[in-house]
Amino acid sequence: MFSRILLFSLSLLIPLATQDKKIEYPNCEFNGIKLYGKVKFVSSFPDIKIQFVNSFPDIKVKFVENFPDACGKWQIVESFPDFTVQVVESFPDIKVKVVESFPGKP
Repeated sequence: MFSRILLFSLSLLIPLATQDKKIEYPNCEFNGIKLYGKVKFVSSFPDIKIQFVNSFPDIKVKFVENFPDACGKWQIVESFPDFTVQVVESFPDIKVKVVESFPGKP
């Protein structure tokens, strides 16, 4: 009986462990959210949780003042964002590297 419960519990966890959390290229999307445009940093209830890294990023991001119209170009705003992000230290949805040139796919 215990082994059936254990197997059932594991079968529920397997889809969570194998869930693909990668960015879809060439659309530059994560779970249907385009990863360019106006972004607002929040402390709770984000669209995406990010972690800033120096190596092995999922996406390279350049912060711009105008025209965030290409993959990886983010303009920080306080109102009317295209998506919201929360910076976390562990268990991010995506890992971000800040760059000065060539944003987008790593």
